[in-house]
Amino acid sequence: MTSAAPDWGTTTLPWCSFSVDDGPRRVGVGVGRSVLDAGAALPWLADEVADGTLDALLAHGPDRRDQVRRAVADLVGTQTDDLPLVPADDVTLYLPWTVRDYVDFYASEHHAAAVGRLFRPGTDPLPAAWKHLPIGYHGRAGSVVVSGTDVRRPGGQRREPDGAVTFGPSTRLDLEAEVGFVVGGPATRGPLTLAEAEDRLFGVVLVNDWSARDLQAWEYVPLGPFLGKSFATSVSAWVVPMDALRHARTAPPPRDVPLLPYLDDTSAPAGALDLALEVRIGDEVVSRPPYRAMYWTPAQMLAHSCVNGAAVRPGDLFASGTVSGPARGEGGALIELTANGAEPIVLGDGSTRAFLHDGDEVTVSATAPGPAGRRVPLGEVRGRVVAGS
Repeated sequence: MTSAAPDWGTTTLPWCSFSVDDGPRRVGVGVGRSVLDAGAALPWLADEVADGTLDALLAHGPDRRDQVRRAVADLVGTQTDDLPLVPADDVTLYLPWTVRDYVDFYASEHHAAAVGRLFRPGTDPLPAAWKHLPIGYHGRAGSVVVSGTDVRRPGGQRREPDGAVTFGPSTRLDLEAEVGFVVGGPATRGPLTLAEAEDRLFGVVLVNDWSARDLQAWEYVPLGPFLGKSFATSVSAWVVPMDALRHARTAPPPRDVPLLPYLDDTSAPAGALDLALEVRIGDEVVSRPPYRAMYWTPAQMLAHSCVNGAAVRPGDLFASGTVSGPARGEGGALIELTANGAEPIVLGDGSTRAFLHDGDEVTVSATAPGPAGRRVPLGEVRGRVVAGS
């Protein structure tokens, strides 16, 4: 269901769920251009991964998580023969864990401001609360699909320019390039401190939160996105451990509004991530959004999501919202790149895109700084738009 893995090397060690031919699902680790069968390589781990998912591993705290990662790293680093490795081109990849809850944030100031200027010209483009708290909406866990899954064009209500309310397939289907965070640790209830939230970050996935802009525009007042978002959210098939991103840690951008104590990260200045995203339609690059420009950090997003006492469970997924930068060509959605369709982008074959066409395949990939000056791949999330019924 997904394309082959990149060359992961021997230090990133991302997690996946895979099968070979028609065999059972297994938990794997990316090593070079192969997949290591984790249960076969580490027999003491076999029971925890017997169902072929990361669910049991996610339920443990950071100590167990680090123990397992060190064991895999030691095995890969000291043994080159007789490892249970399968060529990545020979495997089928699946969603690696059971998504419990899904929350999508709106953490890019550049994206929020660009959209605000489009919809509220002449006023402050940011909502009043935006720099005080990470704004988000509670998504639909059942809509999360693994990279490579086709995305059917959604249908629904929309209001036409003449004011008529009609029903039909979305005519303004958009992509949203995002970064997602998989939550680990025992189930608990909030609040969490920023340090506790940081410990809950198991790993990173790439996300495309597909959006039907015409459905969204008609439905979103006053409760926010609903059917314009809930039809599909694509995630990459590889979960890159947070520990593999140590060299990508960086400071968030300057903030000009004081934060309340539960969000104040001045004592943790390296809570942000320096990730370089790339968005392609077909084989053509249409955007390169920089994640380091995000205003809110992952720990802040998680801490805010449960500050009211909400539950935090292993397998929860939260995403950053559209990743965008300040420069032209750094928007993470077509609504920005095309000024809400008014300025379509021109592809190499001469065709234009205001929004996505049936048959378009969208791929979001990313890299991060790694050891010895090299780049660490984060894989990709890919999906092809197919006609709705």
